[in-house]
Amino acid sequence: MKKNVIFKILCVALSVITVCFAFAACGDDSSIGIIGGADGPTKIIVGEITDTVKVRFDMECGGKDIGSFTMMLYPEHAPITVANFVGLVQEGFYDGVTFHRIAEGKLGPFVAQGGDPDGDGRTNPGQKQIKGEFAANGVDNPLADSHTRGVVSMARTNDYNSASSQFFICYNDNYGASLNGQYAAFGQVIEGMEVVDSFLEVGRDYNDKPLTDIIITKAEIVE
Repeated sequence: MKKNVIFKILCVALSVITVCFAFAACGDDSSIGIIGGADGPTKIIVGEITDTVKVRFDMECGGKDIGSFTMMLYPEHAPITVANFVGLVQEGFYDGVTFHRIAEGKLGPFVAQGGDPDGDGRTNPGQKQIKGEFAANGVDNPLADSHTRGVVSMARTNDYNSASSQFFICYNDNYGASLNGQYAAFGQVIEGMEVVDSFLEVGRDYNDKPLTDIIITKAEIVE
């Protein structure tokens, strides 16, 4: 009789230990999972992201819906940058933020730059800054060596490790000489590039700032 009781107690104890280990594994920041989908917003556990991630940006200009565009993010090229970007998207950081710079040059349309919560393109001292993943900073990133049309890359100051939330989308292939190996490319616009092209139709001041706000109404992870 006593042996049966002891055996039952041991079984219960083993079950409790197993459950505890299961919860500990679920809380490990080094893992990645996707939560939600049909029943709720998709959420990625930011840690060591290994799979590509899609992010959709819903846009408006002058209070009017102008459509959306979708980026594919490539952690195999820029894991730190992708993890930082995904985290910001999931926090809702980009919701309501503008594209504050639509630049053109002698070689044609240059970049559409956004992601600054103040909308002036200046650095924000309180923001987390990340390592620049590009050749000039000692990082092998093939995507950063090819800033072609639709490539998405991080903006920064003269400090290689000063990128935070601001990013730019390349309009054409003509500016590689000044961008390649110098900025952390981490994604590509795969749908809706025509929406990004429409930003060029908005009037701008001498600093390339749109005279009518081009606003990200919603940025979210999509499957």
